[in-house]
Amino acid sequence: MSLRGSKLTKAIALAAVCAMVGLPPAEGELRWQSAKKEALRLRLVALSWNHPRSSEFANEEIFIAEKELAPKEWKLVKLVYAFMPYQPRLSDYGLDHETVHEMRAVRDATCDETLASLTSGRVGDWRSDQNKVQYSTDAEELNVERPRTPLPCYQTSADDYEKSVQKPAKEE
Repeated sequence: MSLRGSKLTKAIALAAVCAMVGLPPAEGELRWQSAKKEALRLRLVALSWNHPRSSEFANEEIFIAEKELAPKEWKLVKLVYAFMPYQPRLSDYGLDHETVHEMRAVRDATCDETLASLTSGRVGDWRSDQNKVQYSTDAEELNVERPRTPLPCYQTSADDYEKSVQKPAKEE
């Protein structure tokens, strides 16, 4: 066997070993690889938590909301609304159940939470007894005994808030 054939055999063997190791492809931080924002139409059912407004840092409010799936079809979700000190809170637009808020949000499965957890202040939790759930006007009180499946969580910010639309009075 020649010296050239030996080098070729070694090169093929090295390539085969590298292929079997299967290193994951490199991932850059490309803009289009980030989570996709989807357009949502939501009705606020209750303000689950907010904290005293900070004048220096980002703030957030957590809501129990209803996401519109189709006309007259709604599903409960958790909504995390972030805003800067110079931006309005989502609750500043009013807690009226008949108002539909249009915004863009990202589905974030890491913050899914059960309804029971969203409505209770546990010891050591950042929710406290004085910060109980505040229901929207005309919203029905939630049944915390419903199935214990976590509500899907959506993250949004004041920058992604589009508008609120007052729904017509309920048809009889």
